[in-house]
Amino acid sequence: MIKAFKISLISAAICFLITLIFLLIGYKQFIGIPIILLLTFLSITARCSQLYKSLSFTILIFAAVALAMFYPQLFIQIGDFKLKLLIVPLLQIIMFGMGTSMSIQDFKGVIKMPKGVLIGLICQFTIMPVLGFSIAQLFGFSSEIAAGIVLIGCSPSGLASNVMVFLAKANLALSITLTAISTLLAPFITPLLMELLAGEFIPIDIYQMMLSIVKMVIIPIIAGLIFNRLFHGKFPWLDILLPKISMGAIALIIVIIVAAGRDNLLDIGLLLVAAAIIHNTTGYFFGYWGCRLFKLKENDCRTIALEVGMQNGGLASGIALELGKVSTVGLAPAIFGPWMNISGSALASWWRDRTPVNQ
Repeated sequence: MIKAFKISLISAAICFLITLIFLLIGYKQFIGIPIILLLTFLSITARCSQLYKSLSFTILIFAAVALAMFYPQLFIQIGDFKLKLLIVPLLQIIMFGMGTSMSIQDFKGVIKMPKGVLIGLICQFTIMPVLGFSIAQLFGFSSEIAAGIVLIGCSPSGLASNVMVFLAKANLALSITLTAISTLLAPFITPLLMELLAGEFIPIDIYQMMLSIVKMVIIPIIAGLIFNRLFHGKFPWLDILLPKISMGAIALIIVIIVAAGRDNLLDIGLLLVAAAIIHNTTGYFFGYWGCRLFKLKENDCRTIALEVGMQNGGLASGIALELGKVSTVGLAPAIFGPWMNISGSALASWWRDRTPVNQ
């Protein structure tokens, strides 16, 4: 492991030097491959480190995004087949995997922790949508880009938040319950919020959006729950494989969207990154202090902060595709997703080493 760490780190340094040399001598057209390799080697380096292991996948996502930015043609179309048509099936695979990791016990958390669940859901579906709308207005983005920012704010939390809560040693049971309940509520709440907050940006068909979310999320999750109920523990290899398939699916969704919206990203990329940072970190802040206001336990405040700050970017991407605007509305989910993993990992690491006083 130490040898792999050293080799990958040295390789990353070499790629960085090559990139720097190309920039200095004016050969910008050749920096694509060394940048992609640099990020790939950094991902391997992080994987070999216990301290930065949780960032490995996120760095790999950035490598994939770089690949899509420098060579977009690879992810737009193969022959007559448009790769964006893979987004919904890939999302359904992710949601099925999410369902297999759940059980009816997860939903019983509503009874065991009613106050935490209720406050968490209220924070989830008020703070982030309003922040998304406010940021979209503040930055003056075009209507479809603005709608994408509102969309990510109106989406429920995803599995990544559960991982971060686990790393933070917070209330994992509450996190899983909030993710499960907010996801099941999404077909009803997300379209209504989109109509209310994004209706001025793009036309919103509430009922069509509801049906799309049911198709992309609810049906695969129910199928996963049934699978888990009938075959739990009978296929150990599948339990190991499904999370890896889900991670691969997330990466592919992101690169397809980035490739499709490359030209728009070149115009507003830095502004969109700034919007992602503000939206996400402000979500953590208000999620945490909103819970403190209601005098929840410190562990529950940390859990809900992570749940509020991290949205299901895959679902938002699927909705953007269903709207027929994946290259514009879909850009915010593609950019916000990797950043949420970086900030979530950092916040989880910070909290992990600081034991709550009032358990």
